[in-house]
Amino acid sequence: MNLPFYWIDAFSDKRFHGNPAAVILAPTELDGAMMQAIATENNLAETAFVMTSRTPHPIRWYTPTAEIDLCGHATLASAFALFDRGLSAKHAIEFVSASGPLRVSRSAELLALDFPARPTSPSPDLTELVSAALGAVPREVRSANATMAVFSTEEEILALRPHMDQVARLPGYGLVVTAPGEATDFVSRFFAPQVGVPEDPVTGSTHCSLIPYWSARFGKTKLHAKQLSARGGSLWCEDHGERVSIAGHCTLYLRGEIHV
Repeated sequence: MNLPFYWIDAFSDKRFHGNPAAVILAPTELDGAMMQAIATENNLAETAFVMTSRTPHPIRWYTPTAEIDLCGHATLASAFALFDRGLSAKHAIEFVSASGPLRVSRSAELLALDFPARPTSPSPDLTELVSAALGAVPREVRSANATMAVFSTEEEILALRPHMDQVARLPGYGLVVTAPGEATDFVSRFFAPQVGVPEDPVTGSTHCSLIPYWSARFGKTKLHAKQLSARGGSLWCEDHGERVSIAGHCTLYLRGEIHV
């Protein structure tokens, strides 16, 4: 069986920047073991599998080692692939996922994710473990699906050199670090050795927690964010209460087929 395959750099308008995601378009859902094997073979942070024969389109995401319940950049890339393939003539695409209904809308060159908000709560009991894992003491530790460490400056975020073995022992699916930005509202980095991704280049799903936090702290709903990985990425965010909007560019790197 030959299946359409895309490799897309998400959250960037430049090739070789942002977060690369693989997208597999299949008429029916593949076996879970097969999807994991394909994701392991691709060896990218995320591979998205989209069922094209149903609408809303079922979507699932795999790292090289595990299935996860929500992924922003691979969902953005999946919408790009469906638009590119001519499988949607509208300006919005609906997905159904383990995290509920998801929507991606298109406006000019920007694609915007409509995702569930995941507000954080204070977790001071994790401060010692997080500090040891990062080699630096955050001003605040919070948690939701991932652990979040808040710092005071962008410079502190750039300087972090985490101990991945200790990060892997933290609760949740990873550790996001964040601070006010110098040229943007806020910045972040994300480490997820728990799911086989030491540092993710750009992470849409963590912004489900970052947006409510920074929106409340700054007292505004529209925010510009940057993820400070080596590849880097820009995100235009908006807080809608129970939902958040996370927008960015996508750049095509590869279009082809896989044989399974």
